[in-house]
Amino acid sequence: MTALNAVLTARIPGSKSITNRALLLAAAADGVSLLRAPLVSDDTLAFREALTGLGVRIEAEPDDAAWKVTGTGRPPVPPAAGPVWCEDAGTAARFLPPFAATGRGSFTFDGTDQLRARPLRPLADALRRLGVRARVTEPVGGLPMTVDADGLDGGELTVDASLSSQYLTGLLMAGPLMRRPLTVRGRGLVSRPYITMTQDLMRHFGAYVDEFEGGALQVLPGGYRAAELDVEPDASTASYVFAAAAVTGTTVTVPGLGRSSVQGDLGFVEVLRRAGAGVEVGERGTTVTGAADGVLRGGFDVDMGDISDTFMTLAAVAPLADAPVTVHGIGHARLKESDRIAAVEENLHALGIRTESGPDRITIHPGRPAAARIACRRDHRIAMAFSVLGLRVPGITLDDPSCVGKTFPGFHAELGRLFPARPGTNSH
Repeated sequence: MTALNAVLTARIPGSKSITNRALLLAAAADGVSLLRAPLVSDDTLAFREALTGLGVRIEAEPDDAAWKVTGTGRPPVPPAAGPVWCEDAGTAARFLPPFAATGRGSFTFDGTDQLRARPLRPLADALRRLGVRARVTEPVGGLPMTVDADGLDGGELTVDASLSSQYLTGLLMAGPLMRRPLTVRGRGLVSRPYITMTQDLMRHFGAYVDEFEGGALQVLPGGYRAAELDVEPDASTASYVFAAAAVTGTTVTVPGLGRSSVQGDLGFVEVLRRAGAGVEVGERGTTVTGAADGVLRGGFDVDMGDISDTFMTLAAVAPLADAPVTVHGIGHARLKESDRIAAVEENLHALGIRTESGPDRITIHPGRPAAARIACRRDHRIAMAFSVLGLRVPGITLDDPSCVGKTFPGFHAELGRLFPARPGTNSH
């Protein structure tokens, strides 16, 4: 750390990935679970509401300090009133159908137009191979999705996980509710750390899951038991304040996000280390310190396939580096809330920055970004990433600042609190 800077302590909300996985595992458990410090955002509230529609009782403590989940301890039943509404939450659309398939009856899942544009065919194909009648809607092969369930036997299958690891995650979490063991392989698996996170959380809730040579994952039947869980700060969200430290020459620490974290996206700080930032990952927190002049060290090529939710954070600030930066392995990011490679490239061009891209990569050249209006495409991560660049470039505005509510409703206030003297982004 530099002696010139006081250490800024960031207030990062709970992990979305952990919150929504834990909600489902607690819902499937027999008994009452307590989730402390859950993320309260559009996506987690949508997931919580969807589970409520499936008969799960979830009570919030004052100020949402904790959620008490009364698990059904039995297979889910279809809601009486209409489809299970997933809003914009991709986790709901990928995790809930396998859970529903362990029950009985006809379940329909639907969501916003943005979520309908995200593919679900690999998940539907996997459920069909397990004996479930699962139908998706063309031409995308996504929502609305209907699952005609009569429980799941289990067995062996291979899942196309090249578009998203969430298909595999949804099937794994349903595994303990099947009648016999499930052995599953993810073909072309992307975002591997999220599978490790899922395994850790399943074990926390009492399930048996193991991994064998060759990448096969096996889950034994037996259900889940209720548990208590402290939800870690969101590592993907923390990437924005870590990058902000790197480009402003300041020191920022995120308590509660240390070396024992189950989140792969904490690996983003190692990318910042390559870019010249000082990084300290401790037992109870992580600290990043930027160079005094805020210049990043470029001239490197990095595979961010396992931490693709953070590639936009790097790409947005890469124009401030002293040499080009290339990110690859991120082809699946084209199928997220937006085509994220195209969205990053469009906005960098609007700022006057030269880029080159391919199906799974983007190269960003150094430059002097000019003021511009950022097209967020209703994508929270585009908005937050370019807000970090706005700490160095006056006149950057967002066309949809409120889209950050998907994962961090208080993002703009927190960035302003940490960096009050910086230019900042303007939403007007």
